[in-house]
Amino acid sequence: MTEKEKMLQGLLYDSGDSELSEERRRCKQLCQEYNFLPCDETEKKADLLRRILKKTGKNCTIEPFFQCDYGYNISVGENFYANHNCVFLDTAPITFGDHVFIGPNCGFYAAEHPLDAATRNKELESARPITVGNNVWIGGNVCVLPGVSIGDNAVIGAGSVVVKNIPENSVAVGNPCEVIQKL
Repeated sequence: MTEKEKMLQGLLYDSGDSELSEERRRCKQLCQEYNFLPCDETEKKADLLRRILKKTGKNCTIEPFFQCDYGYNISVGENFYANHNCVFLDTAPITFGDHVFIGPNCGFYAAEHPLDAATRNKELESARPITVGNNVWIGGNVCVLPGVSIGDNAVIGAGSVVVKNIPENSVAVGNPCEVIQKL
């Protein structure tokens, strides 16, 4: 089994693998090109996003500076908006539904590293998918960790660290992020 196959199956894999390193380099090059396109180059920006991401719905806007590892693990629905400085560590699928709005400086981190230092120092890591439902609003400076699902119609307050699943129709805030209100 290749290191990429292991990564995509959520197994421990060598993140320094040459195939994966080359894919990250290519993606980061495309992200850099995207980030430096003039604002009025909307068709070129849309074309680049289609080349970077696995799936983009209609009306997909990601403000610069946008970073991701591979791109091919990111799917976004219709009417998607991510504000400035968002990071998507897409070593596993990161899936966004329709009508998702993300504030600035947010991170979606599917990658996770072993707790054991000896294993971690061998550049071994694993990944778990992140899923964000429809009609979700995520405030600025939010961090979403591996394996988390955020339900439809949820609101995540600014500065939250989302370490566990958030149910649909709820407002959640804090570190760790907790539900404070049902909608």
